[in-house]
Amino acid sequence: MKIDNIKPFDGQHCETTATGTLLLQLGIELSEPMLFGLGEGLGFIFWNMKSMNFPFIGGRVKPDVLTENIARNLNLELTIKETDSTQKAWEGVKELIDKGQAVGLKLDCFHLQYFSRPFHFAGHYAAIYGYDNENAFLVDTRQQGGQVKTSLKSLALARAEKGPMSSKNLYYTLRKTDKRYDLKTATLNAIRNNASEHLNPPITNIGYKGILKTGSEIIKWFKSSKDIENDFKTTAMLMEKAGTGGALFRNLYRDYLKESYDLLKLDKLKVGYEAFVEIAELWTSVSGLFEKVSQTKDFKYIEQASEILKTISDKEKKTMEILVTI
Repeated sequence: MKIDNIKPFDGQHCETTATGTLLLQLGIELSEPMLFGLGEGLGFIFWNMKSMNFPFIGGRVKPDVLTENIARNLNLELTIKETDSTQKAWEGVKELIDKGQAVGLKLDCFHLQYFSRPFHFAGHYAAIYGYDNENAFLVDTRQQGGQVKTSLKSLALARAEKGPMSSKNLYYTLRKTDKRYDLKTATLNAIRNNASEHLNPPITNIGYKGILKTGSEIIKWFKSSKDIENDFKTTAMLMEKAGTGGALFRNLYRDYLKESYDLLKLDKLKVGYEAFVEIAELWTSVSGLFEKVSQTKDFKYIEQASEILKTISDKEKKTMEILVTI
């Protein structure tokens, strides 16, 4: 069973790709930067736990929230379901597909057969639009192949995996409501909300404060790391290539601000866009320095990255202070 005439969303980031595919089925066609922006997706977290091999640096809001924000800003009905039962989880998705409804899935990408370099990350998303006796047919990011397939067994493992960012076989759908959305209003609300969130983090390892803190934490990390080569090489890859659109999601937000300026013609949006052009380049330079650290184990590159992170924190704070007032 495959849903006829499914239109896959062509994206770089997993959650916008999965949710974008569901939106296309509803006839809502928006760019990936616009979806990321309407999802109030820009964020930052430096996360370090004893159970982790090395710290995680993330550049977006926590998993699930992006789609929740998109649904709210576009006046759509979002239905999210979870279950401990692998069988019930599959039956729920199968029933929806049989009715012609594409479904968003939250997964641990380690188990997905089309990943050429498997790693455990339980905050991955894909849309499912079909199945047969052996395989599930999914829409994933451009770099993972777009329309792909994986065995039903591997899909079940990916959905049920436990650990950081995981959920209990989570799946979701989107439906239109009687209330239409106005893109200009939705854009303004999303920018204000995202800026306010970034400026008022609940703890110091989140938002612009988290970026500043990371400037100090990476020095401690370097000195205590048992595998500098792998730690910083993997982190550089996650920051620049693993579904983020590059530069830890700043490229997507930069392009969102450009689209928003073209839509609304507000000077503050142009200022924000120009700032994020520079900010995105700085983030790319940090990931490049992490790559050099992995290759050379030279502390000077960590010192350089630390100083750049302090600069980024200040620039993001000042830019969001402008955007929160639009």
